[in-house]
Amino acid sequence: MANIHRGATLAPGFRDFLPAWLASRTWYAGDDVPTPELVGAFRFEDPAGEVGLETHLVRAGGVLYQLPMTYRGAPIASPGLITTAEHSVLGTRWIYDAEHDPLWHELVRTTVRDGGVSHGAGRSRAAEARGERLADVPADARVELHRRPADHPAGPDAVGRLLGTWSGGAGVLATLRA
Repeated sequence: MANIHRGATLAPGFRDFLPAWLASRTWYAGDDVPTPELVGAFRFEDPAGEVGLETHLVRAGGVLYQLPMTYRGAPIASPGLITTAEHSVLGTRWIYDAEHDPLWHELVRTTVRDGGVSHGAGRSRAAEARGERLADVPADARVELHRRPADHPAGPDAVGRLLGTWSGGAGVLATLRA
């Protein structure tokens, strides 16, 4: 299980790199670089303790966005690199959009299959993700990430969902499809 290093710093910090990255995404609804407000955050735990997996729920321009990220100690072959940053305890971290990280997909499938619950992110604005299994979840179930959490209908091919709760809201974070 990855440790949360209380008091550690990250440079550049989230406020430095997330606004421009968010504005560059095709699913971002705004026209300019936002100042996202953190609504909540949660973590999944890497069983090997090597990768940090944290999701930020942010509001920008009145829209709630889900930003799952993975923090790795070495680069991986992925188109999802957001930035590299220096962690005051762990050194250089490669920060990826978790939608492009196979470990994140694996842990979402496991959370749904087992009816599991996320962990706190060590932040004052906690959120939670909870797995809801609707049918047998195959190892290769496709994870459909909902960047704008809401009441997404499951549909006939859904085998599970990742449900989220945060201060003042709740919604479907992801749907698993067979």
